[in-house]
Amino acid sequence: MTRKSDRPVPAEDGERLWQRVASTVTPLAPRRMPVPPPLAVQTAPTNRPRSASGTAPTPPPSPAPRPQSAPSDLDPRRHRRVSREREPIEARLDLHGHGRFQAEDVLTGFLLRAHQRGLRVVLVITGHGRRAGGGEGVIRASLPEWLRSHALRGVVAAYAPAHRRHGGEGAWYITLKRG
Repeated sequence: MTRKSDRPVPAEDGERLWQRVASTVTPLAPRRMPVPPPLAVQTAPTNRPRSASGTAPTPPPSPAPRPQSAPSDLDPRRHRRVSREREPIEARLDLHGHGRFQAEDVLTGFLLRAHQRGLRVVLVITGHGRRAGGGEGVIRASLPEWLRSHALRGVVAAYAPAHRRHGGEGAWYITLKRG
């Protein structure tokens, strides 16, 4: 009997899995290696302004990119407005029939397009799943992790399970940040 981890992974799935893992990693800052002093080279004089010390001023550092905050739980008042349809659900996505990786790709594309279109509230239907023993489905369990991923961090503002009339625990309200 072979263990699950002993089975070979098809090359295409292995590459996709590696790309997913690699996209979640932030590279370390490069190490500064000591630079040997430059060789004496004759250069043409420039007309750059000099500071009081006689050296050319250094340009100001470029501003660091603003870190994106992870999405939070949906505000209870907004959740109530959305569930009572006082605030419209502007788009819906049904992930039934998709595998885990395909569902993540479809969800990411859907949310990025919705954000570009300026939508504010969307409904994503995951279903309850079919795990034995009453557990939740893979897509439903993975959705919060996907929404907190680096790819969607700048798009998703908050999320919460939907009201029963919109799918209950098998669906999610997702609010998007302003464009």
